[in-house]
Amino acid sequence: MSDLVSMTLAEARDAVRAKKISSRELTGAFVAAIEQARPLNAYITETADRALAMADAADKRIAAGTPGALEGLPLAIKDLFCTKGVRTTAASRILGDFVPPYESTVTQNLWDAGAVMLGKTNLDEFAMGSSNETSAFGPVLNPWRAQDSNQNLVPGGSSGGSSAAVAADLCLAATGTDTGGSIRQPAAVTGRVGLKPTYGRCSRFGIVAFASSLDQAGPMTKTVRDAAILLTSMASVDPKDSTSVDLAVPDYEKLLDGGIKGLRVGIPKEYRVEGAAAETDALWSKGADWLKAQGAEIVEVSLPHTKYALPTYYIVAPAEASSNLARYDGVRFGHRAKDVRDIIDLYEKSRGEGFGAEVQRRILIGTYVLSAGYYDAYYARAQKLRTLIKRDFDQAYEKCDVLLTPATPSPAFAVGAKTTDPLEMYLQDVFTVTVNLAGLPGITVPAGLTANGLPLGLQLIGKAFDEGVLLRAALALETAADFKHSPAKWWTA
Repeated sequence: MSDLVSMTLAEARDAVRAKKISSRELTGAFVAAIEQARPLNAYITETADRALAMADAADKRIAAGTPGALEGLPLAIKDLFCTKGVRTTAASRILGDFVPPYESTVTQNLWDAGAVMLGKTNLDEFAMGSSNETSAFGPVLNPWRAQDSNQNLVPGGSSGGSSAAVAADLCLAATGTDTGGSIRQPAAVTGRVGLKPTYGRCSRFGIVAFASSLDQAGPMTKTVRDAAILLTSMASVDPKDSTSVDLAVPDYEKLLDGGIKGLRVGIPKEYRVEGAAAETDALWSKGADWLKAQGAEIVEVSLPHTKYALPTYYIVAPAEASSNLARYDGVRFGHRAKDVRDIIDLYEKSRGEGFGAEVQRRILIGTYVLSAGYYDAYYARAQKLRTLIKRDFDQAYEKCDVLLTPATPSPAFAVGAKTTDPLEMYLQDVFTVTVNLAGLPGITVPAGLTANGLPLGLQLIGKAFDEGVLLRAALALETAADFKHSPAKWWTA
């Protein structure tokens, strides 16, 4: 079983197509692995019976000679994507028993390509968090542990269940969503690849909304090649999402060839921040050397408004969340409080009982910055800064093709270490939020281990809809780093 679940998406695809293994064998191995790994709490909902039925259908299509691009390949789906007939919770009590009557466009694209659904992965409630500790279903545990330590670590957030599932070999790959780093940051601290595409590259239809101008779906995988394969199937224009862009989706795997000779790689000086671990800074320099050795040109660039990115993000995102989450009122769907006096009491009790502390905090912040008297002072100013942050990137890309930065300020930290200090938690996204504010693609690649054996990643940021070049640069980084490490499977002991 371990050989089957440890395969990459590309390896499994080739093996299934060549009929060396069946989709049912592969899916069965993952179902067993998920059962053994329940201490990690990576999945909210397991769909073993549905997965095996989908695998059988895939095997029939393979036998008939009509396989799809992802035929028979078992994937995990972040529990923010609506899946028809399968509970979708957004890791919140307020949606605890919601079963969607429709399918998200991204997951429908995957099923149309022949993929198999293993289940729905845990996340920070409504994708609000950086450690997967705000889930109503309990925290996810990082499969990694520091050397000579039994301390539980966070898997990053909000897509922590997906990152843990990929790192622990509980799926071939997973979907995630990224609003301020929620694909890239958890991938980095679990030693795997996380790709946030350009805003509009993947449809947002059927994804439970957090911040509509920032949210974007993307793949979380074991390798850069796997990310290219999965993005090709996930991406599409969608008439149900007015923000999806009508651009042809290339075969990203084919764009990986060609190397990076002559590629200009920018190093933004503003990303050298106080408080970042020394190992993070050292790895960043090493990454630049790796790319230079493969023929890239290293240039220093400036993104002067980077220092305003976090406060800008934590005004814009809560403001949009305040608007999006107004629909959860206890009337139409979701949790409804009992023993209420009137409609106002129903609203207050349903939302108070249904939303967790972090979601309530962000709703309150968002409502405040949108209120009369404060809109111009906070929200309007944040939108102006967002424009300046985007302009910084535009000017930088006149000198370079991609940017290289750290992925996170530190490796994974202990469960509970930052939950009492929201500002310290928010700083985990310091290297990633700019990408969402500018609507650009970004990818994190595992690049090394700390002295005590925890993974660290590096981030590459590309031009809008230039995922092909971004993935090619990421492949070069991955090749040089030669990161072959996996966590010891302590949860099966």
